[in-house]
Amino acid sequence: MIDLPVADPWFVSKRVDGQVTLVTEPHVHPLLRCNVWQVQGRTSDLVIDTSLGLAPLRHLVDRELANGLLAVATHFHSDHIGGLHEFSHRAVHRAEVDRLTEPVTTCLESLAYGEDVVGPYRRAGYRIPELFIDAVPVGGLETTVLEGDPVPATRVLDGGEIIDLGDRSFEVLHLPGHSPGSIGLWERPTGILFSGDAVYDGPLLDELDGSDVGAYVTTIRRLRELPVTVVHGGHEPSFGRTRLIELCDLYLAARG
Repeated sequence: MIDLPVADPWFVSKRVDGQVTLVTEPHVHPLLRCNVWQVQGRTSDLVIDTSLGLAPLRHLVDRELANGLLAVATHFHSDHIGGLHEFSHRAVHRAEVDRLTEPVTTCLESLAYGEDVVGPYRRAGYRIPELFIDAVPVGGLETTVLEGDPVPATRVLDGGEIIDLGDRSFEVLHLPGHSPGSIGLWERPTGILFSGDAVYDGPLLDELDGSDVGAYVTTIRRLRELPVTVVHGGHEPSFGRTRLIELCDLYLAARG
């Protein structure tokens, strides 16, 4: 059993606007603290990413609706799909369908991660602790290595596809670079972008297994031209178009 304080509740929910809610795990280090976004629609709801899976998530985002609830993984990394097994309807980009047929393994010890993961965070001034959590959920955790069953997708997404919630819809943007099947969800009328790990206000990781710097440069150039009003990323706080351009220019100066 991991000897850390118990945090109850484990998740914190914050209503961002009338239909968008952010769910986070405050006791998880920012490197693994995935933003879970719920978007409420007239006929169905959307959950974008599902956290580490350390504690049950679905009860926080469930509603009785005609077409239920679709959980979209912006990419296959374990900090984004840990709770995906709780949802009957699961979607991922075509390039990562096979990844969801493999067991999900998450390690909470920082020593298990290479310099390609922790290095950018360390250089950006983040403290890298021995464990990427400072508390445990109710019931505790037996081990620092979490093993989960495969969570095969029930819906395969392609770039340009539309996810319809009844009164609002999101276009799937294929944004490879961080991973082969990284995606964003773009609501053109409002300018809202859920960007996953393609861009967020923190160290962007482009040297992971499956990353592609050339593809990432193309993605960042594409995002720089997108007429967004707000970006809800896979990590860290949301931001507007001015900050998006700054982040894109910083990345392109280093890699472009």
